[in-house]
Amino acid sequence: MKRINDAFAFARDARVLKGTLAVSALERLHDLLAEVAGEVSWHLEGFKGARGEPMLRLTVGGSIPLACQRCLEAIDFKLAVDSVLEIVPAGADLSQDELEDDSRDYLPVEKELDVAELVEDEILLSLPVAPRHDGCGLPGASGAGDRVNPFAALAGLKGKPN
Repeated sequence: MKRINDAFAFARDARVLKGTLAVSALERLHDLLAEVAGEVSWHLEGFKGARGEPMLRLTVGGSIPLACQRCLEAIDFKLAVDSVLEIVPAGADLSQDELEDDSRDYLPVEKELDVAELVEDEILLSLPVAPRHDGCGLPGASGAGDRVNPFAALAGLKGKPN
């Protein structure tokens, strides 16, 4: 997979990389998927921010078959990742105000950047917490019939002397 030797130079020189990545290569996603199939496309662009800071814009598209948390069947989830990240040196001291600023996302980098890992990270951040089909019921709920209250027999004992 593609690695960027110097992420800071990549951003400074406004370089662009793009490609596709097989879902089978995204191992941290496997537990969330109904099946390990398909591929995603990505586009990474470097640029300088308003204050001259090194920035990356990552877009990821495609669809992945997430497992519904109710029926465990596949949900065709359309990826639409569009992340803008400010590159900072790994171990950089950021102020509390910088860390709490929701308008900025930081990407700590030594120098080299693994693009596949970055793509997988951003996909994981974009996924719903508990994916499920619209109107999906619990497994086996459709033929369960009337629900029996386990305390119904106790209602007959109410008010009787010991």
